[in-house]
Amino acid sequence: MRKTGWSAIWKQKQYVIAGTLVIIAAIGTTIFYGTREESKREQMEAEIAEEMQIQEEQVAEEEDSEESAIVSAVIPPRTSEIREMPDTQMQNAVELEDLLGDAGEQTDEDETMQPETEEAVQTAADNVKKETAKTTALHFSPEDGMIWPMQGNVILNFSMDSTTYFPTLDQYKYNPAIIIAGEVNSKVYSVAKGKISSIENTAETGTTMTVDLGDGYTAVYGQLKELNFKEGDFVESGHVLGFISEPTKYYSVEGSNLYFELLKDGEPINPVEFFEEQ
Repeated sequence: MRKTGWSAIWKQKQYVIAGTLVIIAAIGTTIFYGTREESKREQMEAEIAEEMQIQEEQVAEEEDSEESAIVSAVIPPRTSEIREMPDTQMQNAVELEDLLGDAGEQTDEDETMQPETEEAVQTAADNVKKETAKTTALHFSPEDGMIWPMQGNVILNFSMDSTTYFPTLDQYKYNPAIIIAGEVNSKVYSVAKGKISSIENTAETGTTMTVDLGDGYTAVYGQLKELNFKEGDFVESGHVLGFISEPTKYYSVEGSNLYFELLKDGEPINPVEFFEEQ
């Protein structure tokens, strides 16, 4: 009975010892493999770091080589180095040095001439302005004469010394212009060079264009339509300004016509005296 008790106890101890050994073996195995993996990892990191350092050194060497090549291509060699060069290399080095010297001299010349260049540009611009002003300057004199604004009969003459009869109005009054009969859509020509100072619409003369001829002379065209120019435009002698329109109520009896007036310093004068012979 006692023997059986010890046997049971011993078996239990064996199981405990076996379990403990298994646990110790497992822990040992884990530590062994963990240490081994850590060692491998450290070795791998060291190899990677070494490879990266080698690559950095190679890149640095290549950059130094490129910079040296660039510097040697731009900076001429020293005199002592030239003496040791073969004839062909020496000639190339001397030519490079001369070229760099010429470039420096050219830069100095450009900097020196810059104010003169700016002055020349400004002078050219001023000359262009002067020529433009001459081209657009208005000048008119009686000796220059005018062309007729259109072909047609004068049905109402200029009359500022005495009154003349207006059929539509059925009255006599002064006439500061000439009334030239013309068909609707007939062309109206610029009598001389000038600048259009205004375009307006009035009850008496309809669409009316006023042109500054220069030297105090002004031409006024009335009863127009379909104008080819606008205010501020310059016109030359013979340009088609527009066309004859239907007459206003002030000229219904006279029929379609061109109202043409010439002024000198704001006072009406007889335009017929300035027209060229037809």
